[in-house]
Amino acid sequence: MNDASLTRRQLLRAAGGLLAGAAAANFLPARGAEPRKLTRNTDTVRIGWGYGSLPDIARQRGVFEKTLGAKGIKVEWIGPFPNHAPSIQAVVGGSADFGFWGSTTPAFAAMLAGSPIVFTAFDVYSPRSTAIIVKKSSGIHSVADLAGRKVAVNRSGLGEFLLIAALEKHHVDRSKVEFVYLNPPDAAPAFAQGKVDAWSMWSPAVDIARYSNDARDIFSEGRDLDFLVDYSSLVTRRQFAEENSALVRAVLDAYYVEGAWQSAHPGESESLAQNEAKYPDQVRDYLASLKRVNQFHEPDDAAFMAQLQRAADWLAQRRIINAPIKVADYSVKI
Repeated sequence: MNDASLTRRQLLRAAGGLLAGAAAANFLPARGAEPRKLTRNTDTVRIGWGYGSLPDIARQRGVFEKTLGAKGIKVEWIGPFPNHAPSIQAVVGGSADFGFWGSTTPAFAAMLAGSPIVFTAFDVYSPRSTAIIVKKSSGIHSVADLAGRKVAVNRSGLGEFLLIAALEKHHVDRSKVEFVYLNPPDAAPAFAQGKVDAWSMWSPAVDIARYSNDARDIFSEGRDLDFLVDYSSLVTRRQFAEENSALVRAVLDAYYVEGAWQSAHPGESESLAQNEAKYPDQVRDYLASLKRVNQFHEPDDAAFMAQLQRAADWLAQRRIINAPIKVADYSVKI
C-alpha cells in the first residue's frame, strides 16, 4: 500500500470513527501507480456548493476547512448553485476553482463545447433517489401515460437523461412527450401549479415536491434504471489542476473524510442539509432512512472509467450530449 493511500485511510478513520479498518477501505478510491510530484501555487481554494450537496454539509460541519487549514489552505465557499450547470460556469469563468459534486452529464456537455474543465474525482452514492414524479390526481399511472404530456427536466442533465431512459425502457416515442427545460428553482413552482404534468428531478428537491404536492414516483433511478448513466463528479479547470495538483489532492482527501462521515451519520447529515433547504421534517426523515453511502473513485481507476465511458457513449447515442466524448481525455490523475 502506498503512502498516499495510507494517508486517506487514516483521514477517514479520524472522521468516520466507525469506519476504521476494512470498513473504511470501502469508501476509498482505488489507487493506481505512485502519484507524481505535486505542485501548489495558491493558498486559497474557492469551492462551489448547492443545497443538500456534499460541500453544503462539509461547509456547515467545519471539519473540511480545518482539515485543509492544517495544510495552510484557506477555503472560500461559492454558492449556492441550483444545479451543476451554473456551478460549472463559475469554474469556467474563474469565480470558483471547484464545482460541487454535480452530474457528469452537463460536465460532458460543457467539455464538448470547449470549456477547459476536467474531472478530478467521482462519487457513486447509493441508493440513488432521482425520480420522475406526478401528482396522484394527474391521471398518470405509468411512464406510458406521459405521451401527450409536459415533463420538466434540466437540459443535458440528470433530469433529462432519466426521462429519456424511462421513455426508452417503456417504448414511448420521445416525440410524443413535451420536454420543458427548466432549472430546479423554476421547475418546482411549475410542477406545483400544474404548468407541467411531471418532473424528473433529484433529491432533495424531488422529495420535497413529492411531499408538498401529494405526488408519487412513476420511474425511479435506483429501482428502474437498468444501469447507471450519470455520476456525481468534481470538476476544476485543467490549468488549475496542473498548477495546483497538491491543493487538488488535499481537497479530494478532505472530501473523502466528509463523505465517510456522512455515510456513517445519515441522520445528522440530513439534519444539516435541512438547515439550509428548510424542508419539512417528514422529508428529512425519509432521506435519512435511505442511509445513503458515498463511494469515491478517481481517474486512475480503470474499471470505473470503463463504466463512465459506457455512460458517456449512451448519452451521445441518444443525443443528450451532442457528440461522443473520450472521458479519459477530460480527467486528471493526481
